[in-house]
Amino acid sequence: MRRLPPLTALEAFLQVARLGSIKAAAEDLALSSPALSRRVQALERFLGRAMFERRHQALVLTEDGEKLLHSIAPAIDTLSRAIEEMSTSGDVMRVRLGILPLFASQKLMPYLPDLRAKHPELHLDIETAAHALTRLGEGLDVAIPLAREIDPALYSHRLGTNMVCAIGARSLREGPDAILEPRDLARTTVFLHRDMPETFETFKTSLGLEDLEPAAIDQFDSGQLMLEAAAGGLGVAFMLDSHLADSTDPRLIRLFDIEVESVYSYWFACRPRALETRPVRIFHDWLVKLFEAGA
Repeated sequence: MRRLPPLTALEAFLQVARLGSIKAAAEDLALSSPALSRRVQALERFLGRAMFERRHQALVLTEDGEKLLHSIAPAIDTLSRAIEEMSTSGDVMRVRLGILPLFASQKLMPYLPDLRAKHPELHLDIETAAHALTRLGEGLDVAIPLAREIDPALYSHRLGTNMVCAIGARSLREGPDAILEPRDLARTTVFLHRDMPETFETFKTSLGLEDLEPAAIDQFDSGQLMLEAAAGGLGVAFMLDSHLADSTDPRLIRLFDIEVESVYSYWFACRPRALETRPVRIFHDWLVKLFEAGA
């Protein structure tokens, strides 16, 4: 039998290929960037050819790298599932779930007792790290991202629809500098989530206010922190109306009685093959039914 390269080197190659970045792959694998680079270089030395073209702040697969990715990714995914099955009890089913923290706290945790009552054998391993979609099949079974659309190569199901909502503190509606209409946003800061960068643009364009520019735009990667900053009167958060509806913070209100459909939604996403497994199918059917019931 021909000698094989270290599994850690193959794992490093797959993650860099999927993310296109040494830094992002290192973060997901809990390694330093130099350590991850050494693993990729070890694989390239073993194969005697380059797997990536090194470009400014990015790595691009070579033709040989593309061939290797398509050849070994299914096998590594199968191996990962086999190890997972062998490492869990026969009467326990497990789903490895990548999810945004705000969705987890607002839309998942309140309903998990119902899932546990119906399927006590099903357990969830929950991760809130970034790049969940790119880790499907390698570390994650299911991802619930906030996005405009999902790669058609994946199975996806849209979890409801939402409206864009301008969320602010009650105090913003008071005093001489009150925010009473959209044009008043020129005097304040707008908060945007990095996964929803076009939310404010969608809002103002739908109102015919293309020339409207806020005093500043601050970017967040945490919806919970956006809500907290808005509640403190630091600015106006442009999020989904469900984010406000599911918030328990009495300091927050919807600033304008205006409905604009969001181009972003939450999605259930997984590899098509994963949906054939019993734990993923159970979780999928339960979650879809939950949203159809108006969760």
